[in-house]
Amino acid sequence: MQAHRFAVAAALGLLVTTARAEIVTKTVEYKQGDTVLEGFLAYDSAGPARKPGVLVVHDWLGVTAATRKKVEQLAGMGYVAFAADIYGKGIRPASGKEAGPLAGSYKKDRALLRARVVAGFDELARQPTVDPARVAVIGYCFGGTTAIELARAGANVVAVVSFHGGLDSPTPADGRNIKGKVLALHGADDPFVPAADLAAFEQEMRTNGVDWQLVKYGGAVHSFTNPAAGTDNSKGNAYNASADKRSWKAMEDFFAEVLTRS
Repeated sequence: MQAHRFAVAAALGLLVTTARAEIVTKTVEYKQGDTVLEGFLAYDSAGPARKPGVLVVHDWLGVTAATRKKVEQLAGMGYVAFAADIYGKGIRPASGKEAGPLAGSYKKDRALLRARVVAGFDELARQPTVDPARVAVIGYCFGGTTAIELARAGANVVAVVSFHGGLDSPTPADGRNIKGKVLALHGADDPFVPAADLAAFEQEMRTNGVDWQLVKYGGAVHSFTNPAAGTDNSKGNAYNASADKRSWKAMEDFFAEVLTRS
């Protein structure tokens, strides 16, 4: 009977703790130089006072509802997650036709791209709920490229995850600045990332002594995590439910290894 009472009390305590937990979300304005940026922050109000941080870099459409959903999902996993804004407040392409030239302009200007993502990293790291020694970055497509550029810029990120991102670098020697571990999750049939880019990425990682992984998902093309991309691989962009699930699990395992303190 006594054991039963303890079990009931413990269960009730768990329910109370769970009820008190709350995912806090808010829009955050910050700056890079004179440019006003608008990111999105989420974290669980329960748990330790300082948690690992995860910077999320959007795809070529900017900070969208899908981006915010990923941020909230990461917050539910116990991280303080922040969606960086690369384009600037109010600059949100309405279509791929608008997004292509805009994203391309940043890929051509890597110095500006790095400055924008570093500003997002700094904003996340200064949050009072973040442990600045445990910050990771993830990104999708354009954001995957940007996530690796943050590491190449020398930022103190301990984990970098690129989901179907461009892996090329005009300055591969900058790989020497990478401090954290790198996980690149790639569609094996992605027509937008040439084999030469993959080979150059691998060589950059090796030459600079980076702890890196490149995972290729068979049958997957570009945008394999995006349900809005449809399922027609012949278009080059298509959702792949299996690759989406496997890549997210790969990220979870990677974070458990790199971000979790014993």
